[in-house]
Amino acid sequence: MQLAIICALSSAALWAQNWKTTDKLPGVDFSGLSAAQKTTALKILRERGCSCGCNMKLAECRVVDPSCSYSNGLAMAVIDALKHGKTETEAIAAADASNWAHVQPEKLLDDPVQIPTAGAPYIGPQNAPLTIVEFSDFQCPYCVAAEPEIASLLKTYSQQVRFIFKQFPLETHSQADLAAAAAVAAHKQGKFWVMHDALFANHDDLSRQNIMALAKNAGLDMKKFEDDIDSTEVRETVVRDVQDGNRAGVEGTPTIFINGQRYNGPIVLANLKPILDSELKQKSPSAQTAALRQ
Repeated sequence: MQLAIICALSSAALWAQNWKTTDKLPGVDFSGLSAAQKTTALKILRERGCSCGCNMKLAECRVVDPSCSYSNGLAMAVIDALKHGKTETEAIAAADASNWAHVQPEKLLDDPVQIPTAGAPYIGPQNAPLTIVEFSDFQCPYCVAAEPEIASLLKTYSQQVRFIFKQFPLETHSQADLAAAAAVAAHKQGKFWVMHDALFANHDDLSRQNIMALAKNAGLDMKKFEDDIDSTEVRETVVRDVQDGNRAGVEGTPTIFINGQRYNGPIVLANLKPILDSELKQKSPSAQTAALRQ
C-alpha cells in the first residue's frame, strides 16, 4: 500500500516537472517553426506566467490544465509572432498585446434575449418599466438564499418591477422536478405564490407526501391538485420553461434576466440596486426625450 502511494506521488512529481523539459505541450502546434524558433518559443512558454490566475508558467499550465484558453491563446500568439520572423522580445510583446493577456471581465448584463412569459406567474404592475424573469429550482440552496434578497427587491421597487417566475428544476436535485410541477399545479388554482413560499420554506423535504401536505395547508382543491400535478399539461409547462431557459443561456440556478438581459452578478439587493436604478433612468421620459433629440 505504502509502495503504491510512493509510486503515485513520484509519478505526479515527474509529471509536474515535465513542462520544464518536454518539447511537446498539449494543444500547442510548433510546426512551421525552425529549430531555433522552437527553442525560443519553449523558452518563452517556460518563463512567462499564464494570465488566467493559476500562478503557473505557460508551459506548466498547458501540461496541468490543457483546457485553459488563456495559456493556449498566449502560446498561439507567441508562435505566430515567431513564424512571422519576430524576435523573442517582439513575440513576448505580441502575446502581451493579445486578448489573452488579461482575464476578460464578465459583463454584468448580457445582450437582451427574448424570453416567452405568457401565462407565467408574476408579481408587480403589468406595465412596469422593468421586467425581471427568474429561472429557479425549489431544491437549490442558492435559490433559497436568493429569495429574501428578491423579496427585498420587490418591496423596494414595488411599482417599477414586474417579477416573473420560470421553472428550471436541475437534474441533480431529485425532488426539484416534482416541486416545479406542484407550483405549476397551484398556479392553475391561482395560488402559485402561496405554494412558492411553502416550497422554498420546505426545500429540505420536497417529497410527494410533504408536498401534498403543503398543498392542503395552502387551501388548494386537493382532487384537482392531485390530478394536475401528474398531468401532461403541467409536465409540458415545466419542460417548456426549462427549454426557454436553455435557449436564453441559463446555465444554473438562480438566474435572473433584467429586461431580457442576463444578470451575471450576485443576487443581492445592494448589488442589483445601481443596475436597476440605471435601467430605470434609461426608461424615464426625460431620457427618452433626450435620445430622440440626438
